[in-house]
Amino acid sequence: MKRRHFFGNLSWSMAALGLSSSCSNATEKDIVQNTKPDSLSADRIPGYRKKIKTTFSIGGTLGSNDRVVLALIGAGNWGTNLILSVSKINKNIEVKYICDVDDTRGGRAIKEIESLQKVKPIRVRDMRKVFDDQDVDGVIIATPQHWHGLATIWACQAGKDVYVEKCVSFNISEGQKMIEAAMKYERIVQCGTQNRSSDYALSARDYINNGKLGEVVAVNVYGLLNGPVPFNEKKSQNTPDTIDWNMWLGPAPDVPYSLSRNKSWGYYWDYSGGYALANGAIHQMDLARIVLGDPDFPKSVYCTGGRYLFEDKRDIPDYQMTTFDYDNFVLTLQVGEFSPYMLKSSPAIRYGDGFPEWKQNSTKIVIYGTKQVMYVGRMGGGWQVYDKDLQIVAQESGLFPLNAHMGNFIDCIRTRNQPNGNIVEGHKSAVLVHLSNLSYRAGKKQLIFSGDHEMITNDQGASILAAGTYRKGFEIPKEV
Repeated sequence: MKRRHFFGNLSWSMAALGLSSSCSNATEKDIVQNTKPDSLSADRIPGYRKKIKTTFSIGGTLGSNDRVVLALIGAGNWGTNLILSVSKINKNIEVKYICDVDDTRGGRAIKEIESLQKVKPIRVRDMRKVFDDQDVDGVIIATPQHWHGLATIWACQAGKDVYVEKCVSFNISEGQKMIEAAMKYERIVQCGTQNRSSDYALSARDYINNGKLGEVVAVNVYGLLNGPVPFNEKKSQNTPDTIDWNMWLGPAPDVPYSLSRNKSWGYYWDYSGGYALANGAIHQMDLARIVLGDPDFPKSVYCTGGRYLFEDKRDIPDYQMTTFDYDNFVLTLQVGEFSPYMLKSSPAIRYGDGFPEWKQNSTKIVIYGTKQVMYVGRMGGGWQVYDKDLQIVAQESGLFPLNAHMGNFIDCIRTRNQPNGNIVEGHKSAVLVHLSNLSYRAGKKQLIFSGDHEMITNDQGASILAAGTYRKGFEIPKEV
C-alpha cells in the first residue's frame, strides 16, 4: 500500500497557516494571525514569565464546607465522566449548567446529576451564558482541543476558576496567554493531567532524586494505542438542527458541516494535535516530566512518521517517532494507532495494587539510569525498578488519581492555593506535544528550540505555525 506523508511543502502565506495538511476551505480574510512574523525575534521573552504568582489574594472567602457551583462545558463521554466524578465527591457541590453546542449530548449528565443533587442542571448551548452567571464559581472545559485556550481565557476574564482538559492548549503562543489570564484574574486553572495528583509519581521522582537509579541517560515514552483503526471520511452535508456548527468550529476555519469532523475531530489538524499524541500521550509526557523533576524545555526536537496503513483523508499520522534533546539526556516518544498487541493497563491494575505487564503495555515510561532501569505506568499502575537478572529492587503500586485530581480542584477553589496540575506546568508539557507536531508538519525537520524565549530559532515557517491562527470573532486577545 502506498505510504502517505502529510507534511507536504508548506507555504507560509497567511492563508496557508491554517490550511497546511488540512482540508479546510477558509480564505485569508477569515483568518487572523496571532503573532506577526516581525515580532518573532530571539530577544522576545514570553510576557507571562514576569506575571506568574504563587499565591492569589482574590477570593478565598469560601469555607471548607461552602457550596461550590460548577458548570460543564463540553458534554461528551469524557466531560460527562468528569462532572459525574466531581459530583460524587460530595463536598457540597452544585452543578448548575450542562453546556454543549450539540443538543444530542449532555442528557446522561443531566439525568444522573439531577438524581444526585435533586436539582436539574440547566442545559445551554453557548458557554458565554455560563460565564455571565455570577453564581458559577468554576467550569470544567472538556471541549475539542481547539477550544481549550479561548474558553479558558474567557472563563478567567469572567472570574471563573477552570478545570481544562488535556492537551490544554492548541499552540505554544496560546498556552502563554492562558497563563497570563490565570495570573491577571487570579483564577485557579487545573489542567486535566491527572497524574499530577498521583502519590506514586512523587515517590518515583524521589527515588530518582536520591540517586538510586544513577544518572538518567535516556527516557522512552510510549503511546501506542490499539489498532489498526480504519477511517472513512463522510462527505459534507446539511448542518443538523441539533447543533450550532458555527460555535462548534469557534476559532477553527469555517468549513461546511461534516459528521467526520464533528465526531472524529481528533484526526484533523484544525481541531487537534492527534488522538494518540495530544489526547493520549500528553499524560505520559507530563508524568515523565514529574518523575524527572519537571525539566523545562528541550534544546531540539525531531519527529518523523506518516500515514502508513490506510489511504484515507486523515491529517494525523498513524505513527510518529519523536526525539527530544535535553542536553544531558534524551527523551523519545512513540505514538500511533497500528498495534493490536499493545494494551493499556487494565482496570484491575489501575484500581488495584498490581503492576502492568511492561513488555506489551502501550502507555509505559521507561527511564534508563546508569545503575538501574525504572518502568512507570500512567493513570495507575505504579512503578518498578529492575537491576541485573530481572531482579526487582524497588516498587510502589498506584491508583488511577482522577478523584484525587478533581478533589484538589474543588479544594483550591475554596483555599486559592495553586492546584496540583497548575497551568504553568501544563503549558510546559503541552509545548512538547506542539513541538513534535511542528517538526512533523514542517517537513520532518529537526527544530532548534530556545527555552528562554520559547521559540523555534532555525525555521521561520514552523515559528509562525507555532503562533497559531484564528477565525475572526474567535481570536485569542493580545491583552487578556
